[in-house]
Amino acid sequence: MGPGSLMDLSRRAEAALRAASEAHVSGTGKLLFRTARHPAAQELQAQGLVFESFDSLYETASSFGNLYQQIASEVIAAAATQPVTYVVPGSVTTGEESARLILQMAVERGIPTSILPTADFVAPVLAAVRTAASSGYDVRDALSLHGADAVDAQGFPSSSRLSTDRPLILFQIYDRDIASAVKLALMRDYPDDWQVALVQAAGTSQEAVRWVELCRLDRETPDHLTSLYIPALPPELRPRDFAALTGIMARLRAPNGCPWDREQTHQTLKRYLVEEIYEVIDAIDSDDPESLCEELGDALLQSVFHAQLAAEEGVFNIDDVVSGIATKLIRRHPHVFGDVDAADSAAVLVNWEKIKRNEKGGAVAEKRKSALDGVPLSMPALVRAMEISRKAVKVGFDWPDLASVMEKVHEEIGELGAELHQETINREAAGREIADLLFTLVQVARHLELDAEELLRAMLKRFELRFRHMEQSVAAEGKALGACSADELEALWQQAKAQEKASESNPR
Repeated sequence: MGPGSLMDLSRRAEAALRAASEAHVSGTGKLLFRTARHPAAQELQAQGLVFESFDSLYETASSFGNLYQQIASEVIAAAATQPVTYVVPGSVTTGEESARLILQMAVERGIPTSILPTADFVAPVLAAVRTAASSGYDVRDALSLHGADAVDAQGFPSSSRLSTDRPLILFQIYDRDIASAVKLALMRDYPDDWQVALVQAAGTSQEAVRWVELCRLDRETPDHLTSLYIPALPPELRPRDFAALTGIMARLRAPNGCPWDREQTHQTLKRYLVEEIYEVIDAIDSDDPESLCEELGDALLQSVFHAQLAAEEGVFNIDDVVSGIATKLIRRHPHVFGDVDAADSAAVLVNWEKIKRNEKGGAVAEKRKSALDGVPLSMPALVRAMEISRKAVKVGFDWPDLASVMEKVHEEIGELGAELHQETINREAAGREIADLLFTLVQVARHLELDAEELLRAMLKRFELRFRHMEQSVAAEGKALGACSADELEALWQQAKAQEKASESNPR
């Protein structure tokens, strides 16, 4: 129907509408309008055009997603027995979800289609705000920014992050509720006082443009012919999103970028990746959200840095990294994105391991000859010990119960004691016995479903707190720990333990 009055309708489209109206009256076809609430539809109706509309469905549909699905289903059902002409406001090809669904369903059912194009609403909106938009623009259904219509059937966001570096045009701003939801969605990326334009009846004699601050958008009174124009943000006001981060990284690596960043390689960056991950763990253990946010950013930078190096080598880029992990997540969660049932987390892990085994077939299977393959050598020793033992257990190599593990612990303690009681201690042999004992203790933790690495980290934290308390206690007396006797040190240690217990029982 074009953006507004009948004058905007192409002559070809108007001729097709009149022919379809005659077929509708004679019963040899159907003329169906998505809505009759449009100036061109009202003019055609006044001139005697006969058609049916889906306006009654707007009052009963639970969401616009369901509404468009119902409309498409009814149009396709009618088209199975007779020719159907389906008419929408604006253009079929611009922001018209019902038309997209109809075309998709028609292909699936082998129903032939054709499109008679008419001008969309975008050009009149741009003309109304006196903008040429030579650098491009973004057009969105306002309903895609919030609520049930903002996600698809699988729960994915139906639209990507807004591009604030170019103008944005939103349609379906038909009442204050939608305006309020849109305001809240836009204020995540735009300043509260950013000037936006409400454009009503663009391209018609009733055209009106009102510039308002974004924060006051829901105080206006839009209608079914209202669009919203949001100008692009200048660079200094644009949100620092993921795309901005990758752009900054590329700039740092450019010929006129940062000398230090340009010198780095995958090898030189390894230590920083490990350091940043440990700092993330420290932030988690400290229960410090602000620090965690910062440290996650530092860790993310390492991934972006490595991806930039790979992009320069022509191997892969950050999009490949993101696409790869997104595809893997969907593939490994068929209980969410497919039709597999998983009653609990245990069932999820079973499915996960099965999918991983299937993924590791072929060429990867050729590389991995042992059940223990795939555990990184660079892992911390306790973590690696836990992972290796878990892999061994999967092929049946394990003690039958915790009591059997404890017997092995006592056996290893005895073997270590025997080495240490030699007249001349063999340090290499004693070291092997210590390692055997440590590995066996890891098995105790595994049987208790505890993480040996976390246990040791927690113990070290307790040790540090107690030791610092001892230092502070003797410093208050003008002494140093090195000047204390063994009995004094033991007393200080017990005092620190007592204070720790008191703190745990009374966190305040």
